[in-house]
Amino acid sequence: MTRIGIINPNSTASMTTSIGAAASRAAQAGTEIIVMQNENGPASIEGAIDGAMAVPGLLERIERAEQDDAVDAYIIACFDDTGLDAARMLTRKPVIGIGEAAARVASIMARRFTVITTLPVSISIIEDNLVRYGLSSFATVRASGIPVLALEADGEAALSIIGAEIREALRVDRADAIVLGCAGMAGMAKRLSGLHCIPVVEGVSAAVRLAELLVGLELHPRPHDFTASRQGKAASFAAARHPGSAASLSRSLAGS
Repeated sequence: MTRIGIINPNSTASMTTSIGAAASRAAQAGTEIIVMQNENGPASIEGAIDGAMAVPGLLERIERAEQDDAVDAYIIACFDDTGLDAARMLTRKPVIGIGEAAARVASIMARRFTVITTLPVSISIIEDNLVRYGLSSFATVRASGIPVLALEADGEAALSIIGAEIREALRVDRADAIVLGCAGMAGMAKRLSGLHCIPVVEGVSAAVRLAELLVGLELHPRPHDFTASRQGKAASFAAARHPGSAASLSRSLAGS
């Protein structure tokens, strides 16, 4: 059985539940979805400050899972790919950000795609990520103006506003696919695709399927990427939060 740990970097329990449900719908038979929450994170992640505040708790959840060897791959369920590089230093298992997963899937099926995110403060973060992923020339990023937690508060209103942005993306951006730029939008993809006759990619499902693929192919980061320096930093991080856990984490990073 493939065990995929999906981590909500924010601390809102209702969003964690909806993320877990979306991941379970996407998972194939024989995949176990293990849902984790950053209890010490912000209520939502809207911009760089929230993202920075979420990282320590996010890394702690991965460190705890590594001690227990609880999962075969990790998914970070924030479209900003919060803490992704640091998380990949904590484990030799695949770590997938839903932003990267969705963008790469969209780039395979469309010449151009538009990301529709929540607030304007997230646009520059997503644009910078797309540059890093080599996908910026294929993509446009739009903001719906809907705060993250408002996606759950009034789903029908959110659907209408996002739909208006999709129409603009078709008219102005000449988009061949839409990417929903927030984990909280995961449950809207099929309806929006049907309403607007365009492929709509949401990152939770894309990340689950990519995680299953990587685990099935037995692909892992190269061992030499996990240097003694990184192991020492990770062990210090673990010791600061969980005395006695540093040795366990160092053994995990070394591949034991």
